[in-house]
Amino acid sequence: MNILMVLTSHDQLGNTGHKTGFWLEEFAAPYYALKEAGAQLTVVSPLGGQPPLDPKSDAPESQTPATIRFKADAAAQAVLAHTGKLAEVSAADFDAVFYPGGHGPLWDLAEDRASIALIEAMLAAGKPVAAVCHAPGVLRHVKAADGSPLVRGRQVTGFTNSEEEAVGLTQVVPFLVEDMLKEHGGLYTKLADWQAYAVTDGLLVTGQNPASSEAAAAALLKLLA
Repeated sequence: MNILMVLTSHDQLGNTGHKTGFWLEEFAAPYYALKEAGAQLTVVSPLGGQPPLDPKSDAPESQTPATIRFKADAAAQAVLAHTGKLAEVSAADFDAVFYPGGHGPLWDLAEDRASIALIEAMLAAGKPVAAVCHAPGVLRHVKAADGSPLVRGRQVTGFTNSEEEAVGLTQVVPFLVEDMLKEHGGLYTKLADWQAYAVTDGLLVTGQNPASSEAAAAALLKLLA
């Protein structure tokens, strides 16, 4: 099975002067879960090349077994350093797509026409789409076949308003993932902050936060099985 992973290329945390990007655990945990299940992985980003890593996700308190493993894995680091360009891939070549989060996707992937078209094409072809933490934000402009918001009437989750408040970025992000999913008609559910939680509705898998990365990957693999 061929699985595409889509990472952000955006590295500016609003107008704070701080850096953002993708969250390491949300890439590393699914990367190893999918790879160990036999998947061939292709990693892309809007600009290609090395995607920006959110420095907070590389801090000592953010380390997990998967991130520690990644730091010792030269082959995985090489894959990440040479991502392809999102606009140059085709849904026809993949069996599923996984979007790791981090705050970056709220600025670029949520508005990226190639990303929107990719998700719509994957689902139209009966192929699953997974997104974790802030990455459900990439569904913001994705439409269902009838032109309605994709998430309308679907069970979904994503980074909660209270989790965003806890990291002090409620007034910095371009939109709140929880609010957006609800405003678009999503049947949004969540667990307590920082608890692992993933939801599957048809071909769509969403995860609440970094701790949900592995659960989202497992849910995606279940759909592919």
